[in-house]
Amino acid sequence: MSVLNHRSAFRNAILGGAPVASPSGAFAADTRTVFTVAGGEVLITALWGVVTTAITVANTVKLQANPTTGDTADIVTATDIGTTDTAAGTVLGFLIDPDDTTATAPDIVKGGGQVLTGLVVTTGDIEQVTTGTNPDGAVTWYATWVPLTDGATLVAS
Repeated sequence: MSVLNHRSAFRNAILGGAPVASPSGAFAADTRTVFTVAGGEVLITALWGVVTTAITVANTVKLQANPTTGDTADIVTATDIGTTDTAAGTVLGFLIDPDDTTATAPDIVKGGGQVLTGLVVTTGDIEQVTTGTNPDGAVTWYATWVPLTDGATLVAS
């Protein structure tokens, strides 16, 4: 006898629920909240981005965890994704450069890389930090997650 699981049931069992989507809005040289965690710790089982408006101006983008209490920490390294244009529809993944022996966080990779997995985040915010002169473009960030603390949540901001 065979048992077939529906795709969504399999995804829910492995990654948590359906992805939470959080549009960044038009880029500016600023820090903005893309996800908010409440009620304790959550495990991000997959994190990635999709460019929704082309990025054509030199700028760096990074994601950081900014807990309500505790230290702010980089989730990914500030990466220039505008000097070489990034087209709308490009998937943003993450990868640690194997030649960078001092890397403490992965870089953003255009059109490939891996989803970021196994990230524990506590009550507070996940933020996008964009730098540069008149940066352009926009990204929608996606996350799947499961609560580690009963009642903990992750929502788009």
